[in-house]
This record gives sequence, C-alpha cells and structure tokens, in this order.
Amino acid sequence: MQVVAEGFNAFETQKSPKGEVKFLGSPKDVIEVVRSGKLQDYILLVRGGTTTFLTPALSMGASGVITMSGAPESHLGILSREFQIPCVMTAYLTSSESRYAVGNTDDAHFEEIADTLVGKTVQLHCDDAEVGRVSIVS
Repeated sequence: MQVVAEGFNAFETQKSPKGEVKFLGSPKDVIEVVRSGKLQDYILLVRGGTTTFLTPALSMGASGVITMSGAPESHLGILSREFQIPCVMTAYLTSSESRYAVGNTDDAHFEEIADTLVGKTVQLHCDDAEVGRVSIVS
C-alpha cells in the first residue's frame, strides 16, 4: 500500500472504498456527477469541510470523500458519519511539506493535492480512530 495522503478521519470504519478521484468544486459539479449514474465509481475530492453542497452526492450513495480543509466536527464531517461514508479530512500529501492552516493557505496547496490525486484510482483507509489514509491503487 502506497500512502500518498493522510488527514483527519471523520469516523472509524472498516469500509475501504476504491474509486477514481473526482474534484467537485461547485454545486453544478455535484449535480453532474449525481446525474451521470457513476457516482459510486468516484472518490469525491472537495476543498473544504463546510462543503454542504455535497449533500446530494452523500444522500445518493457516494462511496468516499477527501477534503483539503475542514475538521471532523465540521458539517461535512457530521454528514459523512450520518451517511456512513468514509471521509479523510484536511488531507495533505505525504510527499509534501505543505499543510493547511486556517487563513494562511494559498491556492498552491489545494492545486498540488488536486494535481496529484484527480484522475487516479485510490483507496481510502479509515480504520484508525484519528488518521485517515489515501493510497494509490493505479
């Protein structure tokens, strides 16, 4: 298992979903992926833990979520637990020194994560109470 990213685990689960990483940056992106009929093929990457516009995807059966900011106590963390969808929050690349800091994170941090993960097939590992991990499958 090649772990490429880690972050806060929203809740401990033995579920270990796999899928292609798809970035959702707007409500329109969420509607498109829900309507595509391929929602369960993706691990959803979003920028923040306050991304409540993701709710339609969560209620329609998303298999996993990665956020680039936000905490398990955020709205998205709470919703992921309610829907029992594994969620790695405030993910950072294990090969990078860049970390999210509230009010002090430039766009390069988010772009680096998206450039590394989007389009890759990954697996989420959320069996640790504190740390969620993302590994590359292909």
